[in-house]
Amino acid sequence: MVKQIMSDFAAVADFVVVYVAEAHPTDGWAISGHLSMDIKQHRSLEERLAAAEMLALHDIPCPILVDTMDNAAARAYAAIPDRLYIVLDGVCVYKGEQGPNGYHPEEVRDWLQKFSG
Repeated sequence: MVKQIMSDFAAVADFVVVYVAEAHPTDGWAISGHLSMDIKQHRSLEERLAAAEMLALHDIPCPILVDTMDNAAARAYAAIPDRLYIVLDGVCVYKGEQGPNGYHPEEVRDWLQKFSG
């Protein structure tokens, strides 16, 4: 659904993904049958970059940025395991709840529709 939103609103907004610590590493809190890739807990920036490169293989239609190993972005935005934000002119105008239960891409779609309407 998020990829479709990125496609539908490409003329209205710039999108980025910030890849943070892996939510379900295979050597940590993995969900059986849920993983399509073997991604271990990142022990170096190189490992995190390699995991982000695997994400890029899924045709993510925007730049993928990578958090530092001290998880500065994840801490600043409370983004583990995932979270959606809309930033307009340097101001956060939409802050979704933390995922997975609070991850609601349709709220982003609604906001963008109102903004671009």
